[in-house]
Amino acid sequence: MIRFQRTGRRNDPSFRIVLAEKRSKPTSGEIEILGSHHPKTKQTILKQERIAYWLGRGAQMSDTVHHLLVAKGVVQGKKMNVAQAKTAAAAAA
Repeated sequence: MIRFQRTGRRNDPSFRIVLAEKRSKPTSGEIEILGSHHPKTKQTILKQERIAYWLGRGAQMSDTVHHLLVAKGVVQGKKMNVAQAKTAAAAAA
């Protein structure tokens, strides 16, 4: 799964975009670092060819990473409304 891994100090977040096992802890070892994102400065560094490779191999993305990659033009598609999907799934159950 491609997801965020928080780094940085308290009140100054920065995130790595990593490939990690879906069931592993967020701070556990990652398989590969695919980029970084600094929300305060809006700076994003992505390894686009490696992200495309892992998506081609069947890796899934977290919702937040999906939104970031759509905004940066790495992935085609549109952003999902996660809150609406969760309430619809809860109502169906």
